[in-house]
Amino acid sequence: MTKKIKIADLPEFDMAEHLDSDQAIAEYLTIILEDNDPALLAAALGDIARARGMTEIARASGLTREALYKALRPNASPRFDTIVKVCRALGVKLTAETV
Repeated sequence: MTKKIKIADLPEFDMAEHLDSDQAIAEYLTIILEDNDPALLAAALGDIARARGMTEIARASGLTREALYKALRPNASPRFDTIVKVCRALGVKLTAETV
């Protein structure tokens, strides 16, 4: 008989722990962008910012940490200029291609 595991006993998954290289970050963002979901993009940028250090990204983007957390929380709808500032601070760029 196999031992049953309760969901409450499982560790909480944190994507930021797995974004340990520029390649991992680029692949993660590419997958997220394919969903065409602005809230998901904001949350993904939040994951990446936490992986890189929220204070450092806030300083580099010119935003406060509080504003950054608010803009990049799940289901947020940040302004495009905020997305651009965060991407620049993270050292990534968004690109377009034909569908």
